[in-house]
Amino acid sequence: MKRLSTLVTLLLVAILAIAQNSTKPVIGISSNWGEGTSTSVSLTYVQSVIRAGGVPMVIPLTQDPELLAAMLERVDAVIMTGGEDIDPLKWYGEEPLPAMGSIVPDRDEFDILLIKMAVEKNMPVLGICRGHQLMNVAFGGTLIQDIPSQVKGSKVKHSQRATSSYGTHTINIEKGSLLNKQIGLEKVAVNSFHHQAVKDLAPGFKATAFAVDGV
Repeated sequence: MKRLSTLVTLLLVAILAIAQNSTKPVIGISSNWGEGTSTSVSLTYVQSVIRAGGVPMVIPLTQDPELLAAMLERVDAVIMTGGEDIDPLKWYGEEPLPAMGSIVPDRDEFDILLIKMAVEKNMPVLGICRGHQLMNVAFGGTLIQDIPSQVKGSKVKHSQRATSSYGTHTINIEKGSLLNKQIGLEKVAVNSFHHQAVKDLAPGFKATAFAVDGV
């Protein structure tokens, strides 16, 4: 079975194919918020975009819709990156559980604005880690706030101690789904550093890959 780095690259290849034009497609990468003093992205995202044939462009945090719209005019697709937990009280109406991790309200605002604007422009969007959870929340879905305490009987370790490039548990991919068609696999090993997961899907969304515990 393949590791996550291979899966991410294959997904990026699929996105780049959708966004392909006469030149190399420019892929906007959502950035992290460094305690109000910096904005950055992991080099892994940048290298994966380059390896897949795209041109990476960091999208810095902003609450200005006009500025964000101007940046989106310069990209062909968007990657929503990983990071902190999403504020459950504000975005899907649940009180925070004791095990909830850190939240960054400014980043939540930025990411949700970015996702909605990209979708309005019919851009391909790939959510990774927090990114795919945020996509669900942005359009009306909810999250499992803490897998260990909320998914009873799970025997899958979703927060691994192995190196991030190593896949430590499997996911089953629905046959005939877009993901299955793009990567040609029905089972793949992935890494996992999550304590949260999608719970209720947003209207119009469909889940096509699951761990053996249903997450």
